[in-house]
Amino acid sequence: MPAWPPLTQPQSCRCVTPNPIATGRTGPPPWEQPCPCSEWDPSSFPSLVLKAAPAPGPRPLAMAMRGKLLPLAGLYLVQGLPYGLQSGLLPVLLRARGLSLTRVGLARALYAPWLFKLVWAPLVDTWGSPRGWLALSTAALGLVCGLLATLPPAGAGGAALPVPVAALLLLLNLAAAVQDVALDMLAVRLLEPAELGPGNTVQVVAYKLGAALASGGLLALLPALSWTLLFLLLAATYWLAAALAWVAPALRQLPVPPPSANPRPSLRLQQDLLAVPGTLWTAGFVLTYKLGEQGASSLFPLLLLDSGISTPELGLWNGVGAVLCSIAGSSLGGVLLARHWQPLPLLRSVLWFRLGGLTYQMALLFQLNSPRANPVPGTVLRGAALLSLCLQHLLGGLVTTTTFTMMMRCSQLAPSALQATHYSLLATLELLGKLLVGTLAGALADSLGPRLCFSLFLALSATPMLYLGFAPSALA
Repeated sequence: MPAWPPLTQPQSCRCVTPNPIATGRTGPPPWEQPCPCSEWDPSSFPSLVLKAAPAPGPRPLAMAMRGKLLPLAGLYLVQGLPYGLQSGLLPVLLRARGLSLTRVGLARALYAPWLFKLVWAPLVDTWGSPRGWLALSTAALGLVCGLLATLPPAGAGGAALPVPVAALLLLLNLAAAVQDVALDMLAVRLLEPAELGPGNTVQVVAYKLGAALASGGLLALLPALSWTLLFLLLAATYWLAAALAWVAPALRQLPVPPPSANPRPSLRLQQDLLAVPGTLWTAGFVLTYKLGEQGASSLFPLLLLDSGISTPELGLWNGVGAVLCSIAGSSLGGVLLARHWQPLPLLRSVLWFRLGGLTYQMALLFQLNSPRANPVPGTVLRGAALLSLCLQHLLGGLVTTTTFTMMMRCSQLAPSALQATHYSLLATLELLGKLLVGTLAGALADSLGPRLCFSLFLALSATPMLYLGFAPSALA
């Protein structure tokens, strides 16, 4: 074998012995042979020095984040459709078919699967991939909507929701709750810490847009759409979303952890969840942070209606205006988090503004309910009351986005095999707190009176501000 051509000994090499690199010999090439001189300067061979690849600039990073957020936005928008369908559209359809108000109200019991997400969250964690669960559950939503298209909700003058329709609506909520677990699990694993603010903004805004489209948008199309066409349209939307979940490049690149060979017993699972740093504190916060706000937002519009504000005017401000302000607040939260605001300091600031907004609403309530108040409020008082609704939804959206970012950060501290279950635990507690006070707000107002009831809501809104003082350092 011919020898490698000799290389001129670099001037920076101060070997007192002959340099074997300079002699030339058979075998490995010279750049794979060590120089015996400890003082040899590798810069003498600039063509042989390995250089590190340049770090990606801001533009590729922004494109990578956009590739994650766009499919997440589409999927979270679709996730909001069932809530808007059953909270805004379905009651109108059932009432138009002749169902009693009691029966329409009892249809909310079909939300039950959302409160039991922890039952199947461990399965989503340990079996298959989040992309597979997401595509399967979204396709199941389309299938249920296709079946609902073949069954009318009730005959004219019907006294109850037909059992097949009720069963399919229950399955719709079950599939939506599974989709919620899979999508949240995917977001927890997909988003980097610096992307949590924009990611949670996309989550909250897209979900609210989906709910608004299913309630207000489809309600506007109701005269032109029959029950059958309405659910066929929803089925097609879900099947398109299932295809998006399966083929989106950012979702296909998500690493799949191996399934656990030894499933955790229930007691061990609870211990593992509670052992995640910050879990107990975060669980207490998400259970209580919305108590006062949710009670006030449930009660204040009804009190304005009793004070003489017209139903169309109240519907416009508390419907369209409130949703737009809530989306604006969520977007503002994402912008502030993206500008390196940490969730806990941002929450401390925003909760003060929310407390001020509720104090303003309580002052308006006292004025509207005073004995000397006019039966129909004046223009200034009515405008101030309606603007306070929008202000509270703006601040509520900001608080929600920041809190969900903190929840996701806490879940990222859990092992990858527990992250979906951990986030589902926090999300279930967050929903439970809102449903609890929203359900009891009317009964509290009837028993305590509007003024004392609103004072209680104001005190509940101040409690999370004190609770933030005990936040663990793991979430800082």
